[in-house]
Amino acid sequence: MAETIDFFLNGELVSVQCPENETLLYLLRERVGLRSVKEGCGVGECGACTVLLEGRAVNACLLAAGKVRGRRVTTIEGLSPKGRLHPLQEGFLLMGAVQCGFCTPGLILAAHSLLEENPHPSREAIVQGLAGNLCRCTGYHDIIRAVKWAAKRMPERE
Repeated sequence: MAETIDFFLNGELVSVQCPENETLLYLLRERVGLRSVKEGCGVGECGACTVLLEGRAVNACLLAAGKVRGRRVTTIEGLSPKGRLHPLQEGFLLMGAVQCGFCTPGLILAAHSLLEENPHPSREAIVQGLAGNLCRCTGYHDIIRAVKWAAKRMPERE
């Protein structure tokens, strides 16, 4: 049975119809057309489908679409309003933390969630914060450097 889900996607109210048992991943990719949200493993192990739900990183492959009703969902597209790169996006580019790019949106969103909670993370905190996101192309050294670089450039929260 189909249901209508109203939620805020990257700051805009959207209304999407989908079956009750559909995942947020499927809704975002197939119904809304956001290909940045990737399906890697489909079981919450790789982090390729990471999005922000109310500012916290979640695996879209594990979340029922109905759970976002009335809530805020942010994908990588929502981090760069007006075409300007977010400090995390800029850091990933400058530090060479991007290779094939498959994992990059999920990594950046997980890092964003981490930096919202801990604006000045240690290396160990960054490793822990990104533990649910796998990258098969690059070592994590440049990814960690990129997060540290961005942390210095993100505005302080009050």
